[in-house]
Amino acid sequence: MTSPTEQQSLTHLDEQGRARMVDVGEKDVTSREAVARGHVSVQPETARLIREGLMKKGDVLTIAQVAGIMGAKKTSELIPLCHPLPLNKVDVDLELDEERSRINITATASTTARTGVEMEAMTAVSVAALTLYDMCKAVDRGIRIEGVRLVRKRGGRSGDIDMED
Repeated sequence: MTSPTEQQSLTHLDEQGRARMVDVGEKDVTSREAVARGHVSVQPETARLIREGLMKKGDVLTIAQVAGIMGAKKTSELIPLCHPLPLNKVDVDLELDEERSRINITATASTTARTGVEMEAMTAVSVAALTLYDMCKAVDRGIRIEGVRLVRKRGGRSGDIDMED
């Protein structure tokens, strides 16, 4: 993996320093996958309400799951200069961890394209987390969205990278 100090140039800036979308037209179409994770920390009482299905806004885990999938599909509309991709699959898994009073979020995105799906996976986690926040904020003012990160990518010119912590 190239460190920022080793990079020759910033890919989203032209020679004059203006923003540009990277030309991926010459890259090979390959199968690509990315996995991102994050979590939402809540109060123990909030976790109990979620588990028991007692949140006033409904089944927060299912709604956040759908929101994450929708977010992945809209990534190129949300992130400037991000290429629109034909997504083959987006999975968003939410696990209620009552022992740690949090909801763990894992998103997996895959495509067959000229560029990777890292942004789609991280957007899915972020939108799912924001949805959880929105649906629980009436009963919990201390909610925290934490640890959103890419943990794995497969395919493409740079090959497979695991960043699991």
